[in-house]
Amino acid sequence: MFNDIGALELVALVVLAVLIFGPDKLPKVIQDASRFIRKVREFSESAKHDIRSELGPEFKDFDFEDLNPKTFIRKQLNDNDDLKELKDLRSSFDLKKEINEVANAVNGTESDTSVPAAVNGSPGTPDLLKKREKPLQDERPPFDADAT
Repeated sequence: MFNDIGALELVALVVLAVLIFGPDKLPKVIQDASRFIRKVREFSESAKHDIRSELGPEFKDFDFEDLNPKTFIRKQLNDNDDLKELKDLRSSFDLKKEINEVANAVNGTESDTSVPAAVNGSPGTPDLLKKREKPLQDERPPFDADAT
């Protein structure tokens, strides 16, 4: 908690505490603060124990530090087997191919699935990834009922 406090800062805090509380009340304030911290720790440990007992035996090894997102992500990324599977899955997925297959299914056309339709250059299949600059003369703009 106080890992980054230097010696000069610590001396300044002690001098400030002596000036605020006085030398006669300072030991009593330190005792009260340490007693308060001890009670908070005991309360926290008893709450953790109660939660573990209520969750049951299957959560016996549950660690409350895993609820911290940074700790959870770090723990999950350290498992290299899952990371390798994720990389394999990502490399096997081709977004352009999937989009063109869906577009072909919607348009009712069949094309070679090994080569995407946009690369294939077939004139009947529109390239869904490329935006047209200007609509065709006979073509009406798309109607969006939610926009009106």
